[in-house]
Amino acid sequence: MEIVLLTALGVGGATVIGSCIGFAFKNLSHKFSDIVLSFAAGVMLAAAVLGLILPAVEYGEDWGLLYAVVGIFAGALCLNLVDKLVPHLHKLMGGEEEKHNNANLSKVLLFVMAIAIHNLPEGLAAGVGFGSGNTAQALTIAGGIALQNIPEGMVIIGPMLAAGVSKKKTFLCALATGLVEVVGTLIGYFAVSISEAVLPFMLAFAGGTMLYVISDEMIPETHAHGSQRGATYALLVGFCLMLAMDVWLG
Repeated sequence: MEIVLLTALGVGGATVIGSCIGFAFKNLSHKFSDIVLSFAAGVMLAAAVLGLILPAVEYGEDWGLLYAVVGIFAGALCLNLVDKLVPHLHKLMGGEEEKHNNANLSKVLLFVMAIAIHNLPEGLAAGVGFGSGNTAQALTIAGGIALQNIPEGMVIIGPMLAAGVSKKKTFLCALATGLVEVVGTLIGYFAVSISEAVLPFMLAFAGGTMLYVISDEMIPETHAHGSQRGATYALLVGFCLMLAMDVWLG
């Protein structure tokens, strides 16, 4: 349990680390942030497939494929429903906040809320990984999510400061989005620990949410500023790194 809690704090803390970088380097180029986010997307893609979806098929035995397919679509549809209630992250990360430095506060808070809501299933994915009993694989998944949280924390800072929010309140908002991920990690862990019968579905569900975030949020954001080729190779590097770690860790 201790390692789960420490990992949860680490995953959530990555957002805070990103926000600190955002304070220090408010004018980082899009090319740099796109490369970092693409690398994180590749890591998360490998973690979703190798650490969540394939184990779901294995744990489900005769019904494993059905569990995996249903779980993937359930996770994706869940986030699709969330997206109908909150704006898409890529529209807010690289869109109106930069074009209008005086963006109104309600729009910026909606932006932060969108990140917080999307952090919940990411935390769930990390927690479910630990619930499966494979600690090495769970740490791989959590590491991929943490990498993605750093640039996510970075992009929170600029829009909020531009909207007139104080540095203290901006940092507290970034901290709150990280805490959401901690809560999601613990929920995922305890849900699977209570009933192993739901493990295959929960693994696939978490994998589906990660695939949705990668395809619907991360890749469009990294391809929105003219650095598609670099972003693509960064994604491949991230994917291959996690593939190698999965092989080395067994």
